[in-house]
Amino acid sequence: MNNNELEISVEVFPPNENDKIKELISLIKMLYKKINITFCSITFGAGGSNKKNTLDVIKMIKQNNIECVPHLSCISNNKPEIIKLINIYKKVGIKKILALRGDINKTYKKNHFINSLDLIKLINKNFYKNFEIIVSAYPEMHPNTINFEKEVFFIIKKFCLGAHKAITQYFYDPDAYFYFLEKVSKYGVDQPIIPGIMPIINLQKLINFSNKCGANIPKWIYKQLEACKNKNEIEIIGKEIVIKLCEILIKGGAPGLHFYTLNKIEPTLNILNELIT
Repeated sequence: MNNNELEISVEVFPPNENDKIKELISLIKMLYKKINITFCSITFGAGGSNKKNTLDVIKMIKQNNIECVPHLSCISNNKPEIIKLINIYKKVGIKKILALRGDINKTYKKNHFINSLDLIKLINKNFYKNFEIIVSAYPEMHPNTINFEKEVFFIIKKFCLGAHKAITQYFYDPDAYFYFLEKVSKYGVDQPIIPGIMPIINLQKLINFSNKCGANIPKWIYKQLEACKNKNEIEIIGKEIVIKLCEILIKGGAPGLHFYTLNKIEPTLNILNELIT
């Protein structure tokens, strides 16, 4: 695979300490130099926390001429706060926004948007043509969605309201992704839906993340990882599993790969080095 043939992007979160922010920026620069990633998305932190750190990371990445895509969580902000933040993003030269509902926490109030559909409407109404809107998609269903048909309807609604592309929650069953695409395409939707990829480096953390976000760990993967004797074995087996997944997705026509790095850039780089020739 040539890395000019599809979009490769990564997600990071803003560290709390300045030294760790500088270290993260150095790792992103290294990854960009070796792989030429399309963009780097920056989370808000859990429940919309770390807004200042998010802005600091965005500015530092932009200074290195790397495209930055900040997460914009609507459930932890009211409308004036969201508009203020979008104006800040506009001022620093952001061109793409990842529009999300976000995690419900103690800061949530009734005057906050309840889902990302309202956020998409707000961006298009107040900042039309200023931003490309990226949204989330859930081939294995969001934990709060009552059935698969609702999940398909929700992503279609996002596109109809003006979203330009979507990034999925991570998964390890490629059939779930391709089945989701098939169902969405029946409604005439052709916007790109990019698969999210989670490198496997720690079994217990993977279980915890998956339980929280609704991602499925296939039994054959769990059993292999459970049998590993140490961290090194988990990383080796995990790398093989994720590389195979990426190969299947690329062969099946996926428009890109979006890696959830958890700020650990090396596992993602190792996977991409195997994929890109």
